[in-house]
Amino acid sequence: MHTVETVLLVLMLGSLTGIAARYFRVVPLPVIQIVLGAMLSWPRHGLHIAFDPELFLLLFIPPLLFADGWRIPKREFFALYKPILRLALGLVLFTVIGLGYLIHWMIPEMPLTVAFALAAVVSPTDAVAVSAVTRNLGMPSQTMRVLEGESLLNDASGLVALKFAVAATLTGLFSWTAIARDFIWIALGGLGVGALIGWGFAVAREVVTRRLGDVAATQMVLLLVLLPFAAYIVGDRIGASGILAAVAAGVMTNFTDLSRSEFVAERMQTEGAWTLVESAFNGAVFLLLGLQLPSIIGVTLREAGDRWWLPAGYAAAISSALLLLRWVWLTIGVQGSLWRAHGEGKMIEKPSYLLTVATTLAGIRGAVTLAGALSVPLLLNNADSFPGRDLLIFLATSTILLTLMIGTIGLPLVLKHIPSSGEPASAQEERRARVAACKAAITNMVLGKEQAESVDPQWLSQYQESAGRLTQEYRRRIDLLEDPVPAATPEASTETQDAIRQRRHRYVVELELRLKSLHVERDTLYEERHEYHINDESLRSLVAELDLAEASLRKRLHVARQAAGLVANTSAPFDPLDPGV
Repeated sequence: MHTVETVLLVLMLGSLTGIAARYFRVVPLPVIQIVLGAMLSWPRHGLHIAFDPELFLLLFIPPLLFADGWRIPKREFFALYKPILRLALGLVLFTVIGLGYLIHWMIPEMPLTVAFALAAVVSPTDAVAVSAVTRNLGMPSQTMRVLEGESLLNDASGLVALKFAVAATLTGLFSWTAIARDFIWIALGGLGVGALIGWGFAVAREVVTRRLGDVAATQMVLLLVLLPFAAYIVGDRIGASGILAAVAAGVMTNFTDLSRSEFVAERMQTEGAWTLVESAFNGAVFLLLGLQLPSIIGVTLREAGDRWWLPAGYAAAISSALLLLRWVWLTIGVQGSLWRAHGEGKMIEKPSYLLTVATTLAGIRGAVTLAGALSVPLLLNNADSFPGRDLLIFLATSTILLTLMIGTIGLPLVLKHIPSSGEPASAQEERRARVAACKAAITNMVLGKEQAESVDPQWLSQYQESAGRLTQEYRRRIDLLEDPVPAATPEASTETQDAIRQRRHRYVVELELRLKSLHVERDTLYEERHEYHINDESLRSLVAELDLAEASLRKRLHVARQAAGLVANTSAPFDPLDPGV
């Protein structure tokens, strides 16, 4: 199949599986996509795609990691840097050494350096897979930040370990000094060049948009989408980590966005563009993973012959050992820093045995593991075949599947038994910020005495009437969002709570009525177009206004229903397009 046709087919299938996942919410989207990819390529005349690891890492990984770095809450990320670094660096080293010796003991015909290479390949968790599986399961928010930070940073340490394990296999030489020196350059160089590129883009964007405004929004969004590729290529060319460069560019871009509150069109287009890119590339990653499975499994099973069960047993043992080592490191090496973070107020949820188990099961491997395994060279320096390469690729791929399935099945069971910590801290902060914004808007509408005397009386009367209506609307929103003040007696407290509940229910009814009215307005506009009373351009303009109003109204309705006790507070992200909101 032609390359262009293949890319179009993969993107189309990624979209279709995303739609299917809306109907099969029990099965995570990555599992659906991997299974579909395997089904498409399993028959002899199925879809077969040559997998180029370098091209794969360049095309699919940078935008996804850039988006994760752009979206991850920086406050929590830097507050929890100690457990994140202990997982991203310490756990990788612990895994490579412990799992490497176990693999060599279990498979004596695999040289120790190759065993270390396999351990290095499976040591980093995958940011895309972790977020895809855990996103809607109610994982405690700070624990989710630790997992996201770990998966963003541990790729560099895993790939460095792989590089030196492969080099030791090829040359027979090994140097801890060289490893430490190269790791420092690869990690710090990647972070530095990515931050520099992100900052340079921000300066150039500021110069252009301050002069042109939102006129250049579309072009700036396109350049922003290309930014992670530029960061990855430059980082890779200088011998540093292109992956960390893409992450650092995303983090830096987010920081510079904080001073661009007035560029509404650019912000809306950026959000829409990244949503599209993430959806398309996420689907492509897991579909390509599934497309490789039949050939990888077929080669290994043919070589194993009647002893087909032996590679399967190795894969199960390695996956189990991987999770066991992760649990041990979490218990011994990370638990202390989590307790300190909890004591300092940086982590709301209290560390517990079940939370450690959930964090262990969330150690899911993904696309970077497959790309790393397939990047192992075919030949040694003396032109002999690289020892155990096919088995290494099979075991790495099996580890991806097994950790994905274990996380998919085990995480919901474990998280169900973790007691809820109540309303998430982020939801409380969001509510307080909404109240502060409403109060600031009310204050801004008040005219000073001198200002009121200097304007036209008729305009002043109209202004005061409009300000009164708008102030009333803002006060209703404040009543909804503010916590009730406790009364002096239980009877008064009950009366107050009932009154607040009734007021909040009335506000929900009002918002639902407004949403229904918006739908009537939109349907009427389409009827006007069908009857040729307006043209297509007018229809698009008018409907766009209603669509934006509906997205805002849906969010307000979601918050109102939570405040009224009609919807449970959850850490799952709000989806304004979900008809159930």
